[in-house]
Amino acid sequence: MNELMRGLEPLTEWDADTPPLTDTARARALFRLHQTMYVPATPVTVGRRPLLRMAVAGVAAVAITTTVLVANDSSPRTQPVSATTVLHGAATEERRLEKSIAPRDDQFIYTKEIIKETPTKGGSTRTYVDESWSSVDGSKKSYVSELGRKQWVPVFAPGQGTWPPTKWTELQQLPTDPRKLLITLRDMGGKPDYSKPMRAADWPMTQVFVSGLLRTPVLPKGLRSAAYEALANVPGIKVLPHQKDADGREGIGIQYVGAPGTPWAHGGPIMVFDAKTYRYLGMRDQRTAGGKTYRQWSYVAVSAVVDRVMQRP
Repeated sequence: MNELMRGLEPLTEWDADTPPLTDTARARALFRLHQTMYVPATPVTVGRRPLLRMAVAGVAAVAITTTVLVANDSSPRTQPVSATTVLHGAATEERRLEKSIAPRDDQFIYTKEIIKETPTKGGSTRTYVDESWSSVDGSKKSYVSELGRKQWVPVFAPGQGTWPPTKWTELQQLPTDPRKLLITLRDMGGKPDYSKPMRAADWPMTQVFVSGLLRTPVLPKGLRSAAYEALANVPGIKVLPHQKDADGREGIGIQYVGAPGTPWAHGGPIMVFDAKTYRYLGMRDQRTAGGKTYRQWSYVAVSAVVDRVMQRP
């Protein structure tokens, strides 16, 4: 019980007023709790440093099909589309568009994320432009922005880590085979056992890790498409038609719905994909701070590799 309580310590540090609870913080605490409960012998610990905003969008696919309005030339028609179709289509589109990059250890990953949010009970929409510079190898201080709050991020202490990894070399070690990627994330902190099948209890936390990986703006070639296809195997999905991204573009939404009693029992954030190409457009989410709940739309406008903090591509 003492170990469990120590795993919950991050929850006591959150204040509803300063700053708002981000999905990154939530995922980080869940990771620490998961490590405490299931892999107490692991040498990996999770640092407390703030990271680029990671929306924990539990997206997955089972044999659930929803009727979605899909445009076909100039005449719209109704066609059943499954989450599996959307996610595999997103993987195909990613392979078509992705470019191979090889950042040096002394460089930084630059991201520009646009976040719009509106109070659920009415009020004006506020827009945040979050620019961040994350050290490629973690040896330098990073500079991040979360909902307009800018701060320097210290270098990890020895043995510290977090999810998603911020070091490029750690991302490169993740398999680009969808099945192996799922097993690797399930067995986080230890040696992957590819002969051990996934159990029902493994899926909730695994989908957190896969979905978090997809929110990393820049990934090694083949990893993002593998993550999309890995999500197509995770149970607990529904397809939501007529979802809009932060720019008002309409697409198909994919939402993870967890078992009763879990944090996602009422549905997690919604990933929005283009209804025709299945290209990822952005995310819909909500957050609560200071007793208020906000609807939130976000997307990554720019991502690139640069040589120094404050340099833009």
